[in-house]
Amino acid sequence: MSMIRRRLLYSSLACVGTTLAIFVFTTSIIITAPFTFFAGVISWIYQRNRFSKTEAAISLVWPEVIDHMISGIHSGLSLSEAMVGLGKRGPEILRPAFLDFHRELQETGNFVQAVERLKVRFDSHSSDQILEAILLAKSLGGSELLQIFRTLGDFLRQDLSLRKEIEIKHGWIKNSAHLSSAAPWLLLLLLSSQPGTTAAFASPAGIAILLLGIALTVIAYFWMGRLGRLPKSPRVFQKRMEV
Repeated sequence: MSMIRRRLLYSSLACVGTTLAIFVFTTSIIITAPFTFFAGVISWIYQRNRFSKTEAAISLVWPEVIDHMISGIHSGLSLSEAMVGLGKRGPEILRPAFLDFHRELQETGNFVQAVERLKVRFDSHSSDQILEAILLAKSLGGSELLQIFRTLGDFLRQDLSLRKEIEIKHGWIKNSAHLSSAAPWLLLLLLSSQPGTTAAFASPAGIAILLLGIALTVIAYFWMGRLGRLPKSPRVFQKRMEV
């Protein structure tokens, strides 16, 4: 099943489940409709953000990759052998990529091309720095490679620590803002148990208020997400080939 179809399936299930639950509680299709809409949107966004979480998890393990490389080179392995070893002993989330690197290296014997494919696959600032250092050492000789790796590892750890601290503070602000957006709808859900509330929102004016509320909530949600998004570190080294 493709990613888009999977998202549609989960969003549809969320909409159906929410519709049944809210309608049973309120017995009003007009009040149920906004909650159905929000259930579908939130489910879609959650599925989309799973990729961002995977990308964030990958960014956290690059210092560990450097440690594995340093250990392998210390034990007498070549650069290519140390990288191949990451397919078995490296961080689990990166093993499939380095196993593919090993297969391509066996098939083509072209180390530079295999590393360039890794750069394209990871598409991140941190991976670019590590892989570019490996390419430079491979072409010019790497007498200072271990020291470069140690310095780069220290820099990445400091950068990740700082970004983590900022993300935590941003998370508090975003969560508070999201709760503030949800509060009016929770209040509406509680008040909908009263017959008068259901009748009021069944009128044209009530429907207009609900539509305006949906529009303002959506605008506020995406605006808060934009304000709370941390800028992505730019890629310094450009890929040498299109794959």
